[in-house]
Amino acid sequence: MSLQHIEQHIAELHNVTKLEHFGYTFFFYGSEQVLPFVTFAASDNEHDNISNLDRDGVFRVNIGIAKDSFNELFAGNESKWDYTTLNRFMPHPDYAAQHFICILNPEGQQLTETMTFITEAHLVAKNRFDKKQAAKMKE
Repeated sequence: MSLQHIEQHIAELHNVTKLEHFGYTFFFYGSEQVLPFVTFAASDNEHDNISNLDRDGVFRVNIGIAKDSFNELFAGNESKWDYTTLNRFMPHPDYAAQHFICILNPEGQQLTETMTFITEAHLVAKNRFDKKQAAKMKE
């Protein structure tokens, strides 16, 4: 149920486009669809099976947040991450360097925080888009 709730939240954000590909759902700011700000993964594939998403009803939300938020969220935490754990924010297994976080099946307070992080990610993507558009105008 929370996946539909999350998708509804994203749909209410301004200038969002959606693309489904290879079992992922990508959400972008604007129509260029270069770098998603949120993705959903609902099943394993040959390149991504670290979260054991083939379990019944399990999905992962990946969110590209601001660098400061990422650093605050994981400050001093040098844990070995179990990417099969439900309802826990973790650095993304492949895109942490780009400040992506992930969570499997968020609920309760983590679902609320997921929505907040998605709104932040949307703003990060909007700012990136606006900066790119401004640079094009100068050409």
